[in-house]
Amino acid sequence: MSFIEIICPCGRNNKFYKDCCYLVHTNIHNALTAEELMRSRYSAFVLCNGDFLLQSHSIQFRDASNMHNTIRWSRSVAWNRLEIISLKDGLKHDTEGSVEFKAYYKEKNKLKCIHENSSFIREDKHWVYLDGL
Repeated sequence: MSFIEIICPCGRNNKFYKDCCYLVHTNIHNALTAEELMRSRYSAFVLCNGDFLLQSHSIQFRDASNMHNTIRWSRSVAWNRLEIISLKDGLKHDTEGSVEFKAYYKEKNKLKCIHENSSFIREDKHWVYLDGL
């Protein structure tokens, strides 16, 4: 089975990856909302797609030298699931938005969670990750 035939890691309606985040990973303009970009970034972490993580990060804070460490860490954990908690703006015609989420993973046999409220903006006519709290 090819990796594009797996259930998408983002958990959206049990869609296959090829019908979900793969579409954004191959063309960032396919993320029509901040939530879609957030979900595709989570899938990129799960699949260790550093190129997409870098592309989907705001130019203001893009750091290619740090991406190697991020991907190395991402490979060292077992991703469990993504939970979207809330959305603010970030719709098709908005220019900014935020997504509060929890990303669960296992590291050294301990279940851990990243809980973040991520900010997204439109840059070059597509959504990008700005920062998170």
